[in-house]
Amino acid sequence: MIGISTPEYVFIRASIISIRAIAPLSILYCGFCIIHPPHSIFSKVVLAWAAIESAFYFLLYLPRKRFLQRPARHPELLSYEDRQELFQRACKTIPNPEYYLSKWFLGAPLEEIKRENVKDFFRWAFLNTGDFDISDNEELEGYTDGVERLLGRKIEPGRGKAKCLRLTVDEVGMMHRPFVWYMIVGVVDTLTAAYLRYNSFTLYRTPMRHWLGVFPFRNCSLFTRRISPAPNISYWYRPHTSKTRLPILFIHGISIGLYSYAQFLAEITKEDALEADDGQTGIIALEIMPISFRLTQPTLDKAETCRQINAILKAHGWNKVVLATHSYGSVISTHLLQTPSTAPKLGPILLIDPVTFLLHLPDVAYNFTARKPRQANEHQLYYFASKDMMVAHTLSRHFFWSQNILWKEDIKSRDVTVSLGGRDLIVDTETVGRYLAGVDLKYEGVSWKGADWVGQGLDVLWFPTCDHAQAFERKAERKRLVDVVRAYSRGRDVEDLP
Repeated sequence: MIGISTPEYVFIRASIISIRAIAPLSILYCGFCIIHPPHSIFSKVVLAWAAIESAFYFLLYLPRKRFLQRPARHPELLSYEDRQELFQRACKTIPNPEYYLSKWFLGAPLEEIKRENVKDFFRWAFLNTGDFDISDNEELEGYTDGVERLLGRKIEPGRGKAKCLRLTVDEVGMMHRPFVWYMIVGVVDTLTAAYLRYNSFTLYRTPMRHWLGVFPFRNCSLFTRRISPAPNISYWYRPHTSKTRLPILFIHGISIGLYSYAQFLAEITKEDALEADDGQTGIIALEIMPISFRLTQPTLDKAETCRQINAILKAHGWNKVVLATHSYGSVISTHLLQTPSTAPKLGPILLIDPVTFLLHLPDVAYNFTARKPRQANEHQLYYFASKDMMVAHTLSRHFFWSQNILWKEDIKSRDVTVSLGGRDLIVDTETVGRYLAGVDLKYEGVSWKGADWVGQGLDVLWFPTCDHAQAFERKAERKRLVDVVRAYSRGRDVEDLP
């Protein structure tokens, strides 16, 4: 993640404008060449590229965009009792009710958020629908009364002009990526694959019949005979030979695959030199293609994701692992914790920049999908991540907050470390940190940020100057994460952990 300086702002804005200009300029050039056919070799080469970009836009992007607007298939509705319990838990962890309401309504003036507007929001949030049904009115009135108690005031009757954010009901917001962008992604993927192979990782690809289902096509898949036992999930594998340590399962976030994490994974392996007599620590690093800036099949649902990950662990005989995840990977970790077949296989857990704690608050959904970017890092997130075709579809049609939310109670019997950045542009890390530390959510002190890492129970690592994902980019912070994973693998504390 880039910073917020003026040069970085100029760079990222120029990059985005240049990339977005490719398709319209290509279409115009093709039209011009119909009238004035090119004669020079250079002009013909440019025309060939422009024709590819134009075809890519009209024949792939536009039809696929329409296809991906299909309604979400929501999970089974929670029972009435479970919905009431979830609502009460959420109400107890809303530090600023006015802010909560305003942000879920996209920053609308509070006087425009009236009773019917609030019921629209809860119709989506708790009933998984945007459709009116008179039989739901009594329950929705109860939720609205609950918000009034939080606000300490009445909400005006009727309907105002405010529109709420309804992630899995609203239109999937995406922006076109030119053909050349995907070629860049392919080059980065190939270089990442070479780096991982150099560091003793082996790719377990999906069956070759799926090769054409991922674009850009993956060159690395052509150079391995190893086939993943999970038909939709490829992964990089380092054998586990240690007799005393636990292997590691890593799940990445929204990125060009494992590119942002390759150095982190390599540094875990380099620490093995200190324990050569015991063998090496095994690592499985999953590849989640729908959040890797590719054109591919939609993301798997919760049950199928857990089933396929369990198949991978079974294939390698891993009955207990250290789980490390970043950002969106915390969603999958939540699903693994909730699934009886996988939960017992999870040992200690490291959650880096998790998005699942206090997910009922508006920050993650608003900041990732609805915020109008202003600073350089916000523009980078908005265009290159939020508006990517498959990332947008994953968040708008497969991201169900009530299914993805993780409470402290869900991990109270486990050893868990949560890493938070003080300048995170997606997560309200101040509130999440206070929640995890067990202090009042309105508490303004900083004492909880300096707590020592213990390695037992719930630990919070606070990186005050890190933005989202920047802990992987900085040597000192990355080393602390590596130390935590290694300590969990060894099953004992790290005495020299800063």
